[in-house]
Amino acid sequence: MIEIDLSKYPTSCGVYQMIGADDEILYVGKAKHLRNRLRSYFVAGGDGRAHIPLLLQKVQRVEVIVTDTEKEALLLENTLIKKHRPRYNIDLRDDKTYVSVRIDLREDFPALQIVRQVKADGALYFGPYSSAGAIRQTLKEIYRIFPLRHSSIKRCESRGRPCLFHQIGQCSAPCHGKISKAEYRKLVDGVIDLLEGRESLVVERLREQMLAASAEMKFEEAARVRDQISSIEKSVEKQKVADYGGGNQDVIGLHRDGGEVELTLLFIRQGKLLGRRSYPLQWILDLPELLSAFLREYYSRDVILPDQLLLPFALEDSDLLADWLSEKRGRKVMLLAPQRGEKKRLCQLAQRNAEESFKQRGSQRDARERLLEELQAKFHLPALPRRIECYDISNVQGTNAVGSMVVLLDGEAANAEYRRFKIKTVEGADDYASLAEVLRRRLTRGVEEEKLPQMILIDGGKGQLGVLNEVLAEFKLNGKIGAVGIAKSRVVANVRGKAVERSEERFFLPGRKNPVSFRSGSPTLFLLERLRDEAHRFAITYHRQLRSKANLRSSLEDIPGVGPARRKAMLKYFGSLKQIKAASLQELQEMPGLPVALAEKIYRTLHS
Repeated sequence: MIEIDLSKYPTSCGVYQMIGADDEILYVGKAKHLRNRLRSYFVAGGDGRAHIPLLLQKVQRVEVIVTDTEKEALLLENTLIKKHRPRYNIDLRDDKTYVSVRIDLREDFPALQIVRQVKADGALYFGPYSSAGAIRQTLKEIYRIFPLRHSSIKRCESRGRPCLFHQIGQCSAPCHGKISKAEYRKLVDGVIDLLEGRESLVVERLREQMLAASAEMKFEEAARVRDQISSIEKSVEKQKVADYGGGNQDVIGLHRDGGEVELTLLFIRQGKLLGRRSYPLQWILDLPELLSAFLREYYSRDVILPDQLLLPFALEDSDLLADWLSEKRGRKVMLLAPQRGEKKRLCQLAQRNAEESFKQRGSQRDARERLLEELQAKFHLPALPRRIECYDISNVQGTNAVGSMVVLLDGEAANAEYRRFKIKTVEGADDYASLAEVLRRRLTRGVEEEKLPQMILIDGGKGQLGVLNEVLAEFKLNGKIGAVGIAKSRVVANVRGKAVERSEERFFLPGRKNPVSFRSGSPTLFLLERLRDEAHRFAITYHRQLRSKANLRSSLEDIPGVGPARRKAMLKYFGSLKQIKAASLQELQEMPGLPVALAEKIYRTLHS
């Protein structure tokens, strides 16, 4: 462990960086008093955490950046962590993005949108919701009660008549003047009240409308409002959950077992529990420091900020975090560590959820570990296949050939690691040469970055496996990376009058004549089939995108009067080739600088 002269470090607030070999930043932290914080690390007995000596053994030097205020230190710490991704800071890498509902009240006729990203754009956001399918079903119910528009005004106006949703009573057709702005705004207010959990207020308002319409002898309108009330009451009854009191709250629970920590967030909106989200964390920091680091990392993202954060224990920098979150939200955010009452009960509920999530994750992890061990044994792999990559090639008669790479990390799909390749050096339909190009490009980068898989699965039989072996030999990786080819099942019996019988998927290994097979219904077989299908899906989707763009680009190039400059102007105006093809004749004619006659010619060509 290095020795440092603490007297050389300032006593003010700021950020410290622990730096290891090759100038790698190992850890970034903030401190109200830098010298005292560093003393807790480098003076014997200053910090009793077991992991600290392990961290300090790798530290070569410590650098500090002084700031004027603690808030500046907090913001700088977040910036440095996002930039350098130090291995000893928490890193919330999860592929699951919860959905929210967005509505922009600045528009004349606002619409509902399901989004995965919350932006500081002045719109209202509701959520987050853990199930995109569930919220879509909820919006279907909302459209039946409050018929807001479904599509953009510009697109709807290009039609000669209102859309099908209007005909079935789920759109008020503002694009064709079927409703005034004032009446439409009443619908929007009703939707907002529903999404914020004020169903009783909506029902009360609708009852008044029903009675007024009935008094004025407008019985059809009164019946329509009565049906709205009935739909709301049925919807509320179906979705009734425990009421945890008013307000919007995020409740945090922690569960620690050995060196692992499970952190669970409960999302409570207007007293309704919308869902939960869990994160597995390594116990590198002490629990208060870990919780503070989590809050800074999670809420620095574009997420919906609640009125209150309920914590399992008080934090030293809770006032600083509350100021930062309030400033980010534009309204007050409170950090509370309740000791009794309903809020304490919520924290206990969050902790129970964290314990349950830890148990579930542990059992799933054990199952995946057994599965990986079976793969290693069956395929005689040199190491446990923590990282498995699967490749596929897609083309039609040699055009727009592409390759795909999908990845499993510890038995789970790692979408962020997926890659797609446009074939550059191969002419015509040569799957073997295309596969070799993709593998060389991948392995070249993998060797440079020291990021290689333990197993590669190729969609194909012995021919594709031979290509993989040749490329691995070029990089001197034979025996270091397991190579497997998966061949589609084949017909083994086809007797007239009987069902066709097929064999199981076959797996080929280098130097082995007979294929490896798994028992029918095996979880390992299912995993490998799913991986192969995912590689095929990923490749064919990319191929279709390229082919669609090429077809449309070719169609534009064939139109007299549409040269490179005009194509570029059209792309800039409409945003994409897909939008050009989807544009109506009127939208094409409205494009600045595009003659009306040419717009008609483009429209006829693209829609012939």
